Amino acid sequence: MIGRRLLGGLFAAWGAAGIAAAQQAAAPPAWQQGRPDSMAASALAPHAPRLTVTPADQVPVASLRVPEGFKVELWAHGMPGARMMALGPQGTLFVGSRVIGRVYAVQDQGNERTHRVLAQGLRQPNGVAVKDGNLYVVAINDVFRYDGIEANPNVQPVNMTAAFDLPRDEHHGWKFAAFGPDGRLYLNIGVPCNICEYNRDVYALLVSFNPDGSGRRVEAKGIRNSVGFDFHPQTRELWATNNGRDWAGNDTPHDTLHRIRRSGEDHGFPYCAGNWQDPHVQPGRPCSEFAAPAALLGPHTAALGMRFYTGPMFPEAYRNQIFIARRGSWNREQMSGYDVVLAKLDAQGNVTAVEPFLTGFLDAANNRFNGRPVDVQMLRDGSLLVADEQNGAIYRISYAR
Repeated sequence: MIGRRLLGGLFAAWGAAGIAAAQQAAAPPAWQQGRPDSMAASALAPHAPRLTVTPADQVPVASLRVPEGFKVELWAHGMPGARMMALGPQGTLFVGSRVIGRVYAVQDQGNERTHRVLAQGLRQPNGVAVKDGNLYVVAINDVFRYDGIEANPNVQPVNMTAAFDLPRDEHHGWKFAAFGPDGRLYLNIGVPCNICEYNRDVYALLVSFNPDGSGRRVEAKGIRNSVGFDFHPQTRELWATNNGRDWAGNDTPHDTLHRIRRSGEDHGFPYCAGNWQDPHVQPGRPCSEFAAPAALLGPHTAALGMRFYTGPMFPEAYRNQIFIARRGSWNREQMSGYDVVLAKLDAQGNVTAVEPFLTGFLDAANNRFNGRPVDVQMLRDGSLLVADEQNGAIYRISYAR
């Protein structure tokens, strides 16, 4: 009898495991979550990143356009998947990535740039930040600190993962990282879905920590997926880009730019995206209950890295204005984004316009792209770097008076 029960239990376990495996195999990919039945036949899908080296003569510099007086040139290349950037005190540029799992270190040799792979095999190490000569790398929930990295390029990292205790979810789990003027490390925690029920105390947040991982503080709630933020050079206010959800139409919702005036304020997700109340979230809440965005940045444009310009090179009209890299859409039949735009602010910090600055990655007539700008970073001379994930390249934009 015992043997029969054991055998029956084994068959039941095997059957349950088989059903679970079949269900898992049949589960749609994460990017399809929230797609309505009416769009089941849609050909829209994320664009596969290029994870091999793009030769310099194939990087599309010649097609790029900037305003009169500016010049764009290829500054560094050969770094597949290059995304977010952070500058070390001795001039080393650290570059994170996502699916290729690498962190690069770029050295400026004057007439050329050389790079090496600082780390690899990490889980989407998008977030890089430098404080007091120490490099912080954030890869989903893993956090590593490389002490004195420029003086000791082979230093072994300190594993700080347990101290920060970040969520492990990979869907919208890649991080942007930056130290604020208060010396704290700021991070995003994206929502682990397209549109869903979620713990609003854990996800769709901007958070900050002491550099040792202690003192967690929620800076903003209801921000679905921010992969870029910076601090106003005068007011020290936190500003952040945000990606709206997919599968709600070609022109809905817009990506947004947010001005966080006080820690903990709510910016509306999942109920609102900008000034659009999501009809699929029931019971809903009016957008008037939440902090309104500072600006709309276009539907599905994938607005990511942003920086306030404070350098000495560009004309005075650019000072304290925001450069924003828009990686470009996938959930839109007519592609949009694929550029760097300038958000113009008045003396009170109100956005008065969002204008093109770096264009030429998008061939709108043929609905195709040849590059994906992801982040911007100012060099000490005031020139502006732009990271292109698709080509593994970094461009430098300069201005000649």
